[in-house]
Amino acid sequence: MSEHVERRLAAILAADVAGYSRLMGLDEEGTLARLKAHRKTLADPKIAEHRGRIVKTTGDGMLIEFASAVDAARCAFEIQRGMTGQNTAVPQQLRIEFRIGIHVGDIIIDDNDIFGDGVNIAARLEGIAEPGGVCISDDARRQIRGKLDIPLEDIGSQTLKNIAEPMRVWRMRTGAEAGPALRPVSPESRPPRTPRDKPSIAVLPFQNMSGDPEQDYFADGIADDVLTTLSKIPNLMVIARNSSFVFKGQARDIREIGKILGVRHVLEGSVRKIGNRVRLTAQLIDSRDGSHLWADRFDGGVDDVFDLQDRITQDIVTALQVQLTDGEVGRVWRKRSGSPLVYEYFLKARSLYLNFDRHTHAQTRDRLERALEINPLFTPALYMLGLTLTDQGRFGWEKDREATWQAALDCATRALAADPDCGDAHLIIGYVRTFQRRHDEAVAAGEKAVTLSPSSSDAYHMAGMYHGYAGDFRKAALYEEQAQRLSPTSRNVSMVDEARARFHLGDCIAARDVALFVLKDKPRWLTAQTTLISALWNLGMEDDARAAARELLTGHPRFSVGRWGQGLPYRHQQDLEALLNPLRLAGLPE
Repeated sequence: MSEHVERRLAAILAADVAGYSRLMGLDEEGTLARLKAHRKTLADPKIAEHRGRIVKTTGDGMLIEFASAVDAARCAFEIQRGMTGQNTAVPQQLRIEFRIGIHVGDIIIDDNDIFGDGVNIAARLEGIAEPGGVCISDDARRQIRGKLDIPLEDIGSQTLKNIAEPMRVWRMRTGAEAGPALRPVSPESRPPRTPRDKPSIAVLPFQNMSGDPEQDYFADGIADDVLTTLSKIPNLMVIARNSSFVFKGQARDIREIGKILGVRHVLEGSVRKIGNRVRLTAQLIDSRDGSHLWADRFDGGVDDVFDLQDRITQDIVTALQVQLTDGEVGRVWRKRSGSPLVYEYFLKARSLYLNFDRHTHAQTRDRLERALEINPLFTPALYMLGLTLTDQGRFGWEKDREATWQAALDCATRALAADPDCGDAHLIIGYVRTFQRRHDEAVAAGEKAVTLSPSSSDAYHMAGMYHGYAGDFRKAALYEEQAQRLSPTSRNVSMVDEARARFHLGDCIAARDVALFVLKDKPRWLTAQTTLISALWNLGMEDDARAAARELLTGHPRFSVGRWGQGLPYRHQQDLEALLNPLRLAGLPE
């Protein structure tokens, strides 16, 4: 006969100390003494007052069982408010700040320990809470609704590590959180959030069925053009190619891809090109269950490829029941001219551009100019050439900076002549105007790009950058967050500018955390390194700031604060000095 297993429904509170390893590294004995004092004078008495049972402690962590969610929530709120008072006179770098997660669920009791999904979910909620913050599940929130006067903020559906389904999560506003309400949960755990009133789709790279690896460019170009066309539709959220194309060559379950990208629909397809004949196949899949909503095959000549792509996008719009006005129909499916062979030059140029140095930018420019010799009206190539020229002027890689920037603006003019609703053309204008310090024009161009391309992560990222240099850091942070939602697996560029915006908003903990997240992947990125150093210094973590400054000089021995500042086109000098002064204090050369 099987052994009886005791189960019960309970409210579980999981807590740990934010940055515990760092605190122990700074002052091991002092950290342990302060943690014991906080438990003795605040945490343990509050747990007892609200009838909680401490199940176990693990160094900096605690697992507590309550009979009701009301007791658990009230206990968490009072602990976090109490910690604010106890930390008042403690330097920022030495403060002990708890993170707390609360969930109501079924648990298994075994020798005074508890197990089960209820415990696991509480622990994962604790992991996404801010220092000084509390995250609670929707199940717990329903239990306390109307019973406690504690403000809660809906932070949407969250994907929690090792938890099968996304969960709706609420953040308790205790007044003890690290930073203003604008602060994100954390770079690692922030999931893509899809507007509920918009259908969402990701376009995966089409499979090359031609047997010739050189045709990969052709297949990628077709998928990319379908994606670009769909992204022009205002009532459709389209994930950026930087995120959806990371799955190229991977045998991943569509349901998993949909969850990672935060979309309901996924388009996949294949291309077979033999001589001048092309066969395209495409299928639209519901990522919730893997079911096929639509599939079709299209045959034609190379010269018909744009018409074939438009037929695919029109069928997708029909399948998703997206309603378009007559004006939108004309804008989305305006006929394009030229040969698809320009994709080979264009895609090679794009891969070179990402390396970002003088030599590869020169190669990028050469490939794009060759593409435009074949098709002078190909707007993606005009957009990338405009960015490349702006960079060449910005970094002094061309002697005549103003002439180079004028050439970039000429690319925007040509793109608008080919397509008056080309949002990318306005991004070129904004990029040039930002570095010419004509900020009002830059911001206006960025807003125009966002309006024309509401699903473009590039539009939100670039517009966010324009707002940041113009001094509107709150809008900059919001736009960079939206860019990350639209490109959830390729977001480092937007995160760098978000970190800088949050620094200027005074949320140095968020600036530090986001910069550190970026530097895990790009350890020598100067923008992230300088933002990190300034954030650390302002947090009072002066030794850490000096260490980060030494690390920067190891990779960039010729760095100087003055030269770096000259390349940052802030509208307001005081904003620039706010970023640069901590760099000087941390020991970087002027």
